[in-house]
Amino acid sequence: MFSRTESFSQYIRQYPVVTFFLALNILIYVVTIIPFIGTYVFNAGVGVNFLISDGEWWRLLTPMFLHGGIMHLLFNMFSLFIFGPELEKIAGKARFLTIYMLSGIFANIATFFLQDPDYASVGASGAIFGILGAFGALVYYTKHILPQLRQIILPMILISIVMTFIQPGINATAHIAGLAVGFLIGLSYFHPKRIGSWNKRRR
Repeated sequence: MFSRTESFSQYIRQYPVVTFFLALNILIYVVTIIPFIGTYVFNAGVGVNFLISDGEWWRLLTPMFLHGGIMHLLFNMFSLFIFGPELEKIAGKARFLTIYMLSGIFANIATFFLQDPDYASVGASGAIFGILGAFGALVYYTKHILPQLRQIILPMILISIVMTFIQPGINATAHIAGLAVGFLIGLSYFHPKRIGSWNKRRR
């Protein structure tokens, strides 16, 4: 289910929303490592809580497209590359977009309200955890229909939560908030009334 066997052109054609976010995150990261202008772009978008309090509300959105280093970017983009396509195929383009964006935004909102005023954060992980949360909702509704999905997703969610709290420098607030928002949206999108149409698409 999560193995990617498509060619590059097939991947782009079949998963345009995932491809867009992959390209956007990579492009913005490249911009941020350009001397002088990169520092300006990065500093203008970091989610700094006291700056948000001062009225810079765009910082509730922009952190989800910034990354603190190449490994940070690669880890998040690899997760999006692997888990995003199946959710885009199941939920559809518009609903996947909603899950991704709202999970990321509410992760930043939670960080703003629950962390210290001088707390600063970047990263797409809130949105990535939203994808896992949406899959969690799908597992909730289909646990007797798709046991293989349950066997993959639940350990992934558990491992991700554990790693959130044992690794240093991780915005646990964003991870948990993104996971919760993705799950709640998924409960709506993957209601049993919609499972029949999803099964037809999977055949």
